[in-house]
Amino acid sequence: MSEEVSRGATSGASGEASLGAARETAGGGEPGAAGGPVVETRGLCMRYGGAEVLRGVDLSIRRGEVVALLGPNGAGKTTTIEILEGLRKRSAGHVRVLGADPEHGDEAWRARLGIVLQSWRDHRRWRVRELLAYLARHYTPYTGPGRPGPHDPDELIARVGLTGQANTALAKLSGGQRRRLDVAIGLVGRPELLFLDEPTVGFDPQARREFHDLVCGLRDQEDTTIVLTTHDLDEAEKLAHRILILLGGRIAIEGTAAELAARVAGRSEVRFTCDGRSHAHTVEDATGYVRELFARHGEAVSDLEVRRARLEDVYLTMVREFESGRRTSWTDVSP
Repeated sequence: MSEEVSRGATSGASGEASLGAARETAGGGEPGAAGGPVVETRGLCMRYGGAEVLRGVDLSIRRGEVVALLGPNGAGKTTTIEILEGLRKRSAGHVRVLGADPEHGDEAWRARLGIVLQSWRDHRRWRVRELLAYLARHYTPYTGPGRPGPHDPDELIARVGLTGQANTALAKLSGGQRRRLDVAIGLVGRPELLFLDEPTVGFDPQARREFHDLVCGLRDQEDTTIVLTTHDLDEAEKLAHRILILLGGRIAIEGTAAELAARVAGRSEVRFTCDGRSHAHTVEDATGYVRELFARHGEAVSDLEVRRARLEDVYLTMVREFESGRRTSWTDVSP
C-alpha cells in the first residue's frame, strides 16, 4: 500500500471510520489558544530507522493564513503534514496544533480539522449526498458557542459543483468529480484548520478555477487556516499568503512569492519598444530602470513589459542548487 493510500485508509474519511476512528485517541489535550498560532513547531524531527527525514522544522501559522508547503518528492512534506494531523508520531520536537499536541488530540479536537487527501479508501456504493450527510452527523455533538454546526450536505454539494451527481454512487464518479467530493468531505465539518494535499489533481481548468475561488472564499470570508501542499506552483502563488520551501528536511526559506523572488532570483526582465526597435534588458531595480527609461525617452517608449521572477523560477533555482550540492541553506539571503 502506498504512503498516500495508507493515509487515506486511516484518515477517517470513509463511511465506517469518520473523524479518525482508525487513529489512536489519547485524551483531550489543552484547549485552542485564542490569539496564538494555529500551528506551531519547534525543532521537529522525524527518523525512519537510520534515515532522518525531518531535521528541525520550525514553523508558525496564524489564524486565517494560507500557507503553501513546497518541496521535491522526499523532502518531508507528507511526513510534516501527517504529524500535524495527528496521523504520525514524531521522533522529537515541540508541536502544537489548535492548542493541542496532535499525538494526544481527542475527537473534539479532530472535529476542528478538515483533511483533503490525495486518495482514500471508501465504500464505492455510497452515494454522494448520503455519504456527506453521514459524515456531517458525526460533527453535530461538537457544535456549541463559537463552533457552528456542519455544512448542510446539499449546500456543500452545490458549493463544490456536484449538484448533478448528488445521488450518484461514488464508483460512477469521474476522477475530477471524485476530487470535488474529496474537497467536500474535508469541508463538511466547517474546519478551523484545513489540510489540502494536492487538492486539484485531476481537475480540468474550469474546476481548478472554481476550486481556487472556493479557497479564496474560505480564506477571506470564513477565516479558515489552510495548509496546502502542491506541485502546482501557480496555484501556490495565487492562493498562499506565505510559502515555505522544504529541502533536506528543513525549511530552507519562507515568505511571500514576491519576497522569495526578490531574495533568490532578484533580477527582472524589462522589454519595450523605443523608436520602432525592440529591447530587452535584465536589471536589478526594474522600477528605477523604467522611471529612468521614461525620463529619457518619454512617449517614444511603447509595449512596455516587466517580467519579474515567478515562484516557479525561484523554486527551480533552489532545488537545482540544493540537489547539485552548490547550496544547502538560504538563511543568509537578505529580505
